[in-house]
Amino acid sequence: MSESIPKSVEIFDDTMREGLQIESPDIPVSEKLRLLDAIGEMGAKTISIGSFAHPKWTPSMACIDEIAEQFVPKPGIKYTAAIFNRRGFERADVYYPKIDVRGRSFGTHVELCDTFARRNYNRTKREQIAAMDGSIQAAVKADAEFGSVALGNPFGSNFEGPFSLNDRMELLALMIEKWHKAGIEVRKLSFLDAMGWNMPHTVRETLIAIKDRYPEITDFHMHLHNTRGATLASYFEALILGARRFDTSLGGMGGCPYCGNGRAAGHVPTEDFVHMCHQMGIETGYDLEKVIEAACIAEEVVGHPLWGHVSKAGPLPSDEGVYPADMPFVESLQEAAHFRNGPAVYEGQISPWRDGDALTRPSAA
Repeated sequence: MSESIPKSVEIFDDTMREGLQIESPDIPVSEKLRLLDAIGEMGAKTISIGSFAHPKWTPSMACIDEIAEQFVPKPGIKYTAAIFNRRGFERADVYYPKIDVRGRSFGTHVELCDTFARRNYNRTKREQIAAMDGSIQAAVKADAEFGSVALGNPFGSNFEGPFSLNDRMELLALMIEKWHKAGIEVRKLSFLDAMGWNMPHTVRETLIAIKDRYPEITDFHMHLHNTRGATLASYFEALILGARRFDTSLGGMGGCPYCGNGRAAGHVPTEDFVHMCHQMGIETGYDLEKVIEAACIAEEVVGHPLWGHVSKAGPLPSDEGVYPADMPFVESLQEAAHFRNGPAVYEGQISPWRDGDALTRPSAA
């Protein structure tokens, strides 16, 4: 199969929703608004302000109405929110058009892991499959042009072990066949890997198999958690196979309370993925400097270190921004932030270079 790196990608930063939903509910609304404002400066075209979930299950979202009322939208950005039922839609829709949750898409979602389906959705896998008929019929009545499918935890489960390529393809075939019987083509596929079992080679083999078997699917959405640190490599494999939609969060914030890993089941840091894309010549629409600034604000807001790299070490320095050859030792993360805070952060560090040392002598090169 030929590989084709896209010229541009759509990166959805989900910091305010999935990032904050597993953080402390005691974070002040003012700080969440400060973070939302910084995210609005990054270049994102769509931002979720959070989720209208029941505070019993998601205590950190108990203040969602205050955020919805108080934030100041920025021009050119569509603000939305996560909703999970009719009541959630009604609560969010009160703020229309400031917050728009009216966009309608038609899709079916089934978990490969029955245990996770029960823990996270209070449904069995069998019940998810049965519910597809109603979703597809709704698409038929609405004269939907195409449908989408989502595979939940397609690569493996902390509760049930690994899933094979054959497992994935069998469930996908079942889903797509139902759409085809209704006379609707499937063009979009989402991978929702909350437990972070993705590995670059499994992502690659899966995408190749799907593209070979279902050429009608041209829109791949990757929502892969970075639980085991392999997801940036998995995203790279998806990129070179033509995927264009990716979910991330600042500093890798996020996690899942139902998968057994908590905050450890975070995401690919937005700043790291944007940096990689830019180095590959792929347009993202993001201003990397402002993404880094927002990631640093995110650490201040949550009150603990996050897991991004580019926000700590800085992007690859440009010709004008290369480090001075005679800079003193740099050891701490605070000192490493000289790329954004200037050399004052490493003042007082050991500087062993003296006149006449090799470093200070003219180069013969």
